[in-house]
Amino acid sequence: MKKVEIFTDGACKGNPGPGGWGVLLRMGAHEKEMSGHDPDTTNNRMEMTAVIRGLSALIEPCEVTLVTDSKYVIDGMTKWVAGWKKRGWVNASKKPVRNADLWHDLIEAAGRHKVHWQWVRGHDGHAENERVDRLASDAATAPRET
Repeated sequence: MKKVEIFTDGACKGNPGPGGWGVLLRMGAHEKEMSGHDPDTTNNRMEMTAVIRGLSALIEPCEVTLVTDSKYVIDGMTKWVAGWKKRGWVNASKKPVRNADLWHDLIEAAGRHKVHWQWVRGHDGHAENERVDRLASDAATAPRET
């Protein structure tokens, strides 16, 4: 199984407001950057979209180290999803899970791979996190998709 590193970040100007996501895929010496824009979104939706896009870009199942500064994404995938499924997609407060559409997409995208979730502190000098933060921020303010 191929080993891939994926670095992701999301940004939102206003929350809700215009948003962007950024992804860096790395396999050995090969790298690919991706980013995109949403005119009306939230920061959490952009964080999730970055992960979905990164995982979905992989053509075959891989062993993935996924690095993000989003505790929301990591906690969702490693702690909360099982309970949401068990309770019929309502949270502990008996309310519908926010962003359920993207959680379903994220579960599907991650399910094809062996994913190791790794959290890094944002805006703390982590080179790849800073790089995807720039991609996401640039995409949020200048609509484009690469």
